[in-house]
Amino acid sequence: QVQLVESGGGLVQAGGSLRLSCAASGRTYSSYVMGWFRQAPGKEREFVAAISWSAGRTYYTDSVKGRFTISRDNAKNTVYLQMNSLKPEDTAVYYCAARITGLDYRPSGMDYWGKGTLVTVSS
Repeated sequence: QVQLVESGGGLVQAGGSLRLSCAASGRTYSSYVMGWFRQAPGKEREFVAAISWSAGRTYYTDSVKGRFTISRDNAKNTVYLQMNSLKPEDTAVYYCAARITGLDYRPSGMDYWGKGTLVTVSS
């Protein structure tokens, strides 16, 4: 079992930055792929970014490429999402998720979830 706890959400003006953190505890393995998803009001949960725990390979959805950066600190069992040049359409609850092995962009493909952190971008 893996526990994921997100932090770092908040209110920011358009063009601003936030850094989200996801602390993982419990039984973690180097094969894990860690992901960030988001869900805006009235919309489905969508993939944002992912990183492989061991190799550090990263993946992004097109709408955040060049603005968001996912990274991990293996020693701290923590994954980060640095969000720059934020736009009002980035407003959503952001969720950290883990998949035991392999990449899957679908929320249904993830094995563990955090409870989410709210990011609100004002125009």
